Amino acid sequence: MASRVFHRILILTALVVMIFSAWAGAQEHHDAAVVTEHIADSLTAEHAGDTTLAQDTSSAAIIHDSTTAGHDTEHGAATHDEGAHEGEHHESTPHLPSLVGLLTGSHGFWYDWVNVIYAFFVAIILCIIAIRVYAKRQMIPGPFQNAVEMLVETLYNFFQSILGKEARHFAPFLGTLFFYILFMNWMGLIPLGHSPSTSLNITVSLAVIVFLYAQWTGIRRLGILGYIDHLAGTPRNAVAWAMVPLMFPLHIIGELAKPMSLSLRLFGNITGEDVLIAVFVGFGVAIVSFLPVGIPLQFPFIFLALLLSAVQALVFTLLSTIYILLMLPHEEHEH
Repeated sequence: MASRVFHRILILTALVVMIFSAWAGAQEHHDAAVVTEHIADSLTAEHAGDTTLAQDTSSAAIIHDSTTAGHDTEHGAATHDEGAHEGEHHESTPHLPSLVGLLTGSHGFWYDWVNVIYAFFVAIILCIIAIRVYAKRQMIPGPFQNAVEMLVETLYNFFQSILGKEARHFAPFLGTLFFYILFMNWMGLIPLGHSPSTSLNITVSLAVIVFLYAQWTGIRRLGILGYIDHLAGTPRNAVAWAMVPLMFPLHIIGELAKPMSLSLRLFGNITGEDVLIAVFVGFGVAIVSFLPVGIPLQFPFIFLALLLSAVQALVFTLLSTIYILLMLPHEEHEH
């Protein structure tokens, strides 16, 4: 019962982190747009002031100097605008258009929440699959039930090879994590789809959940004193105790670095995959721009992306499994 309650708390925490991160990203985007608008207004006002000064001055030399200064100011403003445009070009990564982006535009309210929308959409798909298989389960399974059971059993055997008998406690959490990440990665390969894994907010949310789950597992299995002893490096002799002031902060830093490495690895690989496909789609369209359709240069990379997405989901889940294993009592490590 306590485990179910904690799982629900984890899910709620993940939703809160995702929503707050998306809101922070949208607010940052809005603030950046406001600052850019103020800069543009300031440059326009400065240029207008220089023009008025040039018109009010009667001296030809001053007019000439003011005109020269006006041209310099205009050139500087144009250079600034080009630099800002170039900065925006470099900051934004190419992606294929999504259905939410086409329906709401590139700067709408819902466009800022596109990653959360697709993340919830993937969660709904997984819930529908699970409910359908469970509600229509049979002693002699059909093709769909058989495929789902085969995937679940294969994944459970994989966890069992690492966790041993403890796999039955952690397989539901880790299995859900794997399928959730896998479907989010594949969502970007569907036409008009979008991969939520290309958002650092989503990957950080997942990594935070794994971090909290692993720490809670350590506290529950080891106890408070055992958990502190684990962070201290399990000192059992004089040399180990002398190393505690060094090992304790290093172990804490290592624990905090785990969610960072998980989130950045998944974010970087899936973003690079989507950018690669988008770039080759653009090349295919540019080569035959006189035709209504382009050359599918991205087609070979689709299969590579399918494999890479599965590998990244497996790596994220495997590292999460190992982080949980390291928090179990030492006899589990020996097993």
